[in-house]
Amino acid sequence: MAHLTLAGDSCFTAAEAQKLKDLINKVAPIKVSNLRGSWVYYAHIEGDSEAAQQKLAQLLPLEAALQRQTVPFRDILHDRMTETLSTDAPDLNTMFAESVSAPLEVVNIFENGRDPAQVLNEYNKARGLALDQSEVEYLVEKFTELGRPPHDIELFMFAQVNSEHCRHKQFNANWTIDGLAKGKTLFEMIRNTHKVTPDYTVSAYSDNAAVMEGEQTNLWAPDYSTGSWKLNKELLHVLAKVETHNHPTAIAPFPGAATGSGGEIRDEGAVGRAHFASSLDIMLEAPIGSARFNNEFGRPCLAGTFRTLLTADDTNVEGEFRGYHKPIMIAGGVGTVREKHALKRPEDVTEGAHVIVLGGPAMLIGLGGGAASSNASGEGNAELDFDSVQRGNPEMERRAQMVINTCVALGDQTPIAMIHDVGAGGLSNALPELVRDAGFGGRERCNFSDVGTVLSRERDGVSKLILSDKESNEYPRPIDVPMDVLFPKGRTLERIVSSKKPAWPVFDPVASLKSAIDGSLSDADLFKQAVQRVFWMPAVGSKSFLITIGDRTVGGLTTRDQMVGPWQTPVADVAVTATAFSLNGARTGEAMAMGEKPTLALISPAASARMAVAESLLNLGAADIKGGSHRGDLRRVKLSANWMAAVNHPGEGAALYEAVEAIGMHLCPQLGVSIPVGKDSTSMKSSWKDGETKKSVTAPVSVVISAFTLVEDIRRTWTPQLRRVEDVGETVLLYVDLAQGRKAMGGSALAQSLGAIGHEAPDVRDVDLLKDYFDALAQLHESGVVLAYHDRSDGGLITTIAEMMFAGRCGVDLMMDGIAASGNLSDMVDALFNEELGAVFQVRASDEVNFKRCFATCGPPAGLIRKFGVVQATSKQVLTIRYGEGAPFVSLDRAEMQQWWTKTSYEMQKLRDTPACAESEYATILDSEDPGLSFNLTFSPSENITPLTASITGFFGKMPRVAILREQGVNGYAEMAFAFRAAGFDAVDIHMTDIIAGRSLSDFVGLAACGGFSFGDVLGAGQGWAKSILLHDKARRELADFFNRKDTFALGVCNGCQMLSRLKELISGAEHFPTFVENASSQFEGRFGMVKVEDNPARPSVFFHGMDGSSLPIVVSHGEGRAEFASDESFRALAEAGGIPLRYVDNRLNVTEQYPYNPNGSPGGVAAVSSRDGRVLAMMPHPERNIPADVASYVPADEIEEWGEFGPWLRMFRSARRWVG
Repeated sequence: MAHLTLAGDSCFTAAEAQKLKDLINKVAPIKVSNLRGSWVYYAHIEGDSEAAQQKLAQLLPLEAALQRQTVPFRDILHDRMTETLSTDAPDLNTMFAESVSAPLEVVNIFENGRDPAQVLNEYNKARGLALDQSEVEYLVEKFTELGRPPHDIELFMFAQVNSEHCRHKQFNANWTIDGLAKGKTLFEMIRNTHKVTPDYTVSAYSDNAAVMEGEQTNLWAPDYSTGSWKLNKELLHVLAKVETHNHPTAIAPFPGAATGSGGEIRDEGAVGRAHFASSLDIMLEAPIGSARFNNEFGRPCLAGTFRTLLTADDTNVEGEFRGYHKPIMIAGGVGTVREKHALKRPEDVTEGAHVIVLGGPAMLIGLGGGAASSNASGEGNAELDFDSVQRGNPEMERRAQMVINTCVALGDQTPIAMIHDVGAGGLSNALPELVRDAGFGGRERCNFSDVGTVLSRERDGVSKLILSDKESNEYPRPIDVPMDVLFPKGRTLERIVSSKKPAWPVFDPVASLKSAIDGSLSDADLFKQAVQRVFWMPAVGSKSFLITIGDRTVGGLTTRDQMVGPWQTPVADVAVTATAFSLNGARTGEAMAMGEKPTLALISPAASARMAVAESLLNLGAADIKGGSHRGDLRRVKLSANWMAAVNHPGEGAALYEAVEAIGMHLCPQLGVSIPVGKDSTSMKSSWKDGETKKSVTAPVSVVISAFTLVEDIRRTWTPQLRRVEDVGETVLLYVDLAQGRKAMGGSALAQSLGAIGHEAPDVRDVDLLKDYFDALAQLHESGVVLAYHDRSDGGLITTIAEMMFAGRCGVDLMMDGIAASGNLSDMVDALFNEELGAVFQVRASDEVNFKRCFATCGPPAGLIRKFGVVQATSKQVLTIRYGEGAPFVSLDRAEMQQWWTKTSYEMQKLRDTPACAESEYATILDSEDPGLSFNLTFSPSENITPLTASITGFFGKMPRVAILREQGVNGYAEMAFAFRAAGFDAVDIHMTDIIAGRSLSDFVGLAACGGFSFGDVLGAGQGWAKSILLHDKARRELADFFNRKDTFALGVCNGCQMLSRLKELISGAEHFPTFVENASSQFEGRFGMVKVEDNPARPSVFFHGMDGSSLPIVVSHGEGRAEFASDESFRALAEAGGIPLRYVDNRLNVTEQYPYNPNGSPGGVAAVSSRDGRVLAMMPHPERNIPADVASYVPADEIEEWGEFGPWLRMFRSARRWVG
């Protein structure tokens, strides 16, 4: 037998170890300064046969094997940046040895007899600083003037601050293309959009995010002095930002994507193929890294794209390919900011102000990311690339955010003068010392360091950056350089490049189909094969495996996520959130949509950029866009443009310029939209050697457009879900062809699926027509005639119609007369698979005239609109495509098509998660009689069952108080507080540190433990939070006293449920509570599924008064929600006593253990458990996230009007208010 030992690196404290150390220090009588852990892997070869002995002999020389980079298990078994792999048993002395900081190194560029530039160049290459020759010469000149050689830390800082990643040299360069000097830089052309349309933009280009003009709305936050959550009316602006994290995601997909979502950006620039992750690893691991960070931090993920590409270059040079071996990992979002805090004011930072670094400890990872991501392909060092990938700690970032939120809540009294994130280039947050004095960091247990003060001038009159080291006598000032050395002025890159005309062969779809499949097949069968191939494409098919791993509802304000309709089909065009919580029915919001067409850039970079903008706008059009001077005015729409290119590859620099010019100087100014924020990554190429053959993969110029806007009415958001004849009567499908009959097939999903690119790209050919289209959309939103909407994009019109069918589970009869030139295969393929601009609308047959009237008054020609389909009865779930009066051209079964469309997602899910769960979900597609989600209520949501005194509290005393309890890592407190406030409670923010400090719960009638990831779930979900109570005498006594009072209730949701389940020794009547363990799918599950309130008239019901027998959808967001009972007897005892008030049911309302209806595999469908007297309820689903009626992934349009402003789950909180009296 042989063993391998996996031990924590002695100089690194992992995020998990940090959280565990926090927990131990909270409850232990001694303080832990260091924490390490080890995994021990044992390899055992069974049997005594000669073959087994030979295998064992091959395995034994592990030490030598571990030194060979080719051994696959080396990187599989450990994270090379945070762990060490050894054949020795764990050694405590080694594990806990104190690391010694490396001494400062003087880089003596003035060695006798050597050229200083040569010495610095050697150091530059060895350290991966990515300095160009002009920068090397500049530094030699400046340090010659300073009269001393540079220190290593000074060179490292200069390299990061002046890297392409941080200084955007390409976008600020002067360009000469084909011998012609261009008059503007790339950045100037982007800025031109703001120059032409500055309207409604508060801040552009000058900060970490763009700020758009917002509206007077509610700021929902706890009062700093009392802790009570309150709604305060004020002007809140909207901020938007989109980042990329391409370089680290290529090197290490999980941490790379995680820190990309964390906002610490480090783009492109990797070296060689050997240390790149495989494409499959990137597709499996990167989404998990991103989702897990978002989930733990508490940020909903509501939109995204998924695209793959690999094709031989059009030059036909051996080893040259186009594609994404260096992936694009993009993360962005919207938020709100108070008007008084929207702009940084440098004048507020006065001499003597303290510089505070807030957050987790500094570690020897993520080093040099700004420089590493700026390296040209094929240069540098693999070890340095791994060094540059950070590791995320979302729980710590959440703590830091809470400190910032508390400061912001103080308004004019905020101690923050200026703030900056720590990202590429080593920039630090600038917070004044008052943060510490106010105690905010202590309450949130957020680390901070007072690292210095702001000086106005040095004695010599030069502004400097000085770092002092009090422990060093030899080098008391490791950094002592003038600021103008770090930030040189007047240095502009000169780019002289040539353009390159594409040489892709003409794409003949039918000939390619016959060549790739079987030329003897009938036209109908060839067409079906084309549909199947296109639906398998990642850019076209279902993205479900990327969506359900993310929390889409945290915060309680999501009104439109990716999943649409009763069958939760991932086809939404736009993401929409409510602006704020409201008690008076406010319906304003924000919308975000994306557009990207990078494959088109291989044919026409300009068309690719224009189509990306247009796609984002057509997706955004599903929301009720708030106009400028009039409803269809697009000036309130703001775009983020993220540019990716390999600017040093032949022709790509000129291609990038062409793309930027197309939208910066022309399309966006003509539309009246601006681009106030963005990002660039200009080294999107990877290269390596395969034997003696040089190979490279170069990405096309890729611009990802994210469009943001305010929403007039969140209830008016359109979805692709076709409404059934049985529900709305006879309807028609109207096709609006914004391409006016053009059918370019270049860059289409069909072309790519057949190994082609094509020669003609779709394009935006009439800008005025596009503007008129949005005028018409505004009128249509206001008129209410549109039942369903979906734009034409990836996969073409066939995909548009199919996705609408999938969302509505119904059939469509499609008439192609006037759309296709004829009924032959070639013309039908061109009409249905081209990806030109257009959209499909469903309206009632009686509203067709009103629909056309809206367009007629706005200017688009009447010939754009064609009635080309009708929705069939539910029993006929078939797509029938016709041309003329004869037999159908083809008929396609909805279930079969949807399984094609879901196939890629299903296969990825099966590889990543528990295969049986993936198979179970895939099979549900075939159930054409599945009724979908439904609201089967035994009560009226509009009925307010709270006592009269709840609505006139001012006359009868104060509102009863509920402690909204949270621990570090908990993120679901805002929506929980609002749920109780809407039911008539005074919701008070209580942190566990308050209770430990002596805060009494004696004046509270309720306690709500919120969802999230307390202590990062480092010991198991809720375990750390529970231990922090059970092992702390003061906290244990306070909670035990609260539970023992007969006039109190407690609710634990998600992480709070997991915590309460481990406090059963303190809760009377909870002896049979289960614990909650990993989901049966082995994956986080974010879903909207059905539950049933059990009938139990004999058991006291604090929370479910009048709800018995109701079945309705509820939010599920957890990774460890499977109830695990101590024994079968314990489960039966709890069930027989009525202690399981809520169970998961399928769409036919039967209690189920089938995935995905039961998202975690809990026995008997257990979704919640309650104590014997009903006062303590622990539930895994989230009722608090669906309180406003509009805040739900699916709500029937007719029912929401009956409910009023609040949805049915408010009844649960009103029931508690009724019980209190």
